[in-house]
Order: sequence, then structure tokens, then C-alpha cells
Amino acid sequence: MQAESRSSEKLPSVLFLCVHNAGRSQMALGWFTKLAGDRALAWSGGSEPGNSINESAIAVMAEVGIDLSQQFPKPWTNEFFKAADVVVTMGCGDACPLVPGKHYEDWELDDPIGKSVEEVRVIRDEIHNRVIELMNRLDIKTAG
Repeated sequence: MQAESRSSEKLPSVLFLCVHNAGRSQMALGWFTKLAGDRALAWSGGSEPGNSINESAIAVMAEVGIDLSQQFPKPWTNEFFKAADVVVTMGCGDACPLVPGKHYEDWELDDPIGKSVEEVRVIRDEIHNRVIELMNRLDIKTAG
């Protein structure tokens, strides 16, 4: 019950979801964790978790000092849905459940699967911008 017990600290919390939890949601979690520091909580998950993190996502996030190489795709759990204040979906459509009382955002972003590093950089930068906008709406100050 780690998610539920940590959320009792009343920190804003976000759950990032995509289908495979191997690209977009991992990059969003990486950005959010770096930018929010200890001022918020975040998790990520997938409706059909993949086998490994997208290599291009690992590469482009390393360029900005975020290491995804030790991460792995995970399924979303009800525990995280209960704990999250905001649920951000990225291309999982009806596979991502709707939980009453939660704020949902759907970020339409290209899936990095099969894309070049140059193309994934564009996705990374768009995710960065959206994470900053989300943090501003949640009144979370940027770390550093």
C-alpha cells in the first residue's frame, strides 16, 4: 500500500498511463520526477506493459540527464488510481479505466515505437512542455 500511505502526506500525485508503459508514460514520469522533486508524487503504468523500455526513449532522456535505463514497464494498479489526484492517459483509449472523482487528461502524443531518435526527441520535448503546464496547474514549483 505504498501509494496510498504516501499520498496521505497530501502531496499532489499524478499517474501517467499509456499502452506499453515503455515510452511516453516513462518519459512523462521521468520529467515529472526530475522537475517536481519531493514536492509531488507520480507513477506510471500500462494497460498492456511491454517487455522493456524503448531504447530511443532511454537515449533521448539521457540527453537531458534523466536515466530510464533501470526502469521497466509496469501494469497500472487500482492502488495507484486511488492515490492519484490526476490521471494522464496517452493513447490507451478505452483500456484505461475511468475512476469517478479523478481528474483525467488525455495527452495526444505520437507513440515512439519504431521512430528514430530525432523523432523521439520531438515527443520528449512535447512531454516536457506538458509536464510543466500540468505542474503549473497543480501549483507545484519546479525543483532546483
